[in-house]
Amino acid sequence: MSIKILYAADGSRRGGIKLKISARNQLTGKIISIQEGAVNAIVTLKTDCGETIISTISMSAVKELGLAPGVKATAIIKATSVMVGV
Repeated sequence: MSIKILYAADGSRRGGIKLKISARNQLTGKIISIQEGAVNAIVTLKTDCGETIISTISMSAVKELGLAPGVKATAIIKATSVMVGV
C-alpha cells in the first residue's frame, strides 16, 4: 500500500490544509526547466529574488506534484551541512 499526500507551493495540502514545517530556508519562485531522466529529474527554479536553485528529485515526484516550466514552487532547504570544494 502506498500513501501519497501532495503539497502546493504555499505549503497547503490539496484540500486547503496548511502545512507547517521546521525548515526555515524557503525560497519561492518559478520552475524554469526540468531535465527528465529515466529515474530522476533535474529541476531548475528561478527564485523571486533572481537566484537560481537546482535540485535533483525523482520522476515520480515531478509527476505527482505536477511540476512543469512556469509553475510556481518553493525550494525548501534543510541540511545539517553544506560542503563546497575546489
